[in-house]
Amino acid sequence: MAKGKSAAKAHRRSEKRRVRNQSVRSTAKTFIRAAERLITAGQTGDAQQAVVRAVSQLDRAAEKKILHKNNAARRKSRLMAKLNRALQGAAAARA
Repeated sequence: MAKGKSAAKAHRRSEKRRVRNQSVRSTAKTFIRAAERLITAGQTGDAQQAVVRAVSQLDRAAEKKILHKNNAARRKSRLMAKLNRALQGAAAARA
């Protein structure tokens, strides 16, 4: 536990921030998980909409500096790569 007054105040502030940021981080993860679930299920139409929502949520978290911008960019890139692979697979199956 913090010993000095300023350290105790800093601890209180960081705890408030942690709690506030936790919901944004959790929401972003939930949207990502939902999008990945739809991608693996092969529901490409719904997956595209879910990816858009997940990307939007990641952008918000990065804008608020809850996630580092590179972290958000990496997560968006991985999600888009999964979606594009699924779309290519669906197109190949139709051809």
